[in-house]
Amino acid sequence: QVQLVESGGGLVQAGGSLRLSCAASGRTFSSYAVGWFRQPPGKEREFVGGISWSGGSTYYVDSVKGRFTISRDNAKNTVYLQMNSLKPEDTAVYYCAASRGLMNMATSYDYWGQGTQVTVSS
Repeated sequence: QVQLVESGGGLVQAGGSLRLSCAASGRTFSSYAVGWFRQPPGKEREFVGGISWSGGSTYYVDSVKGRFTISRDNAKNTVYLQMNSLKPEDTAVYYCAASRGLMNMATSYDYWGQGTQVTVSS
């Protein structure tokens, strides 16, 4: 079992930065890939990007490429989502999720955090 808890969300002005953390419990966390998803108000949950279990591979959707960076520290059982140059359209509830492989489909993920709200004002 893996339990995930996101933190670091908040209100930020356009152009600003936030760093989200995804803290995990469970000794097998380092064997899981982690994906970040977001759900804007009134919209479907969407994949943002992910990182392999080792941290050696990352993937980002085009809308965040060059602005968001995902990293992990397996010694701390934590994955990070650094978000720079934030835009109002980045406003959403952000979730981290764990999967055995780096996937872009929510149905491929076994464990989910509760989400953290990110609001970007214009």
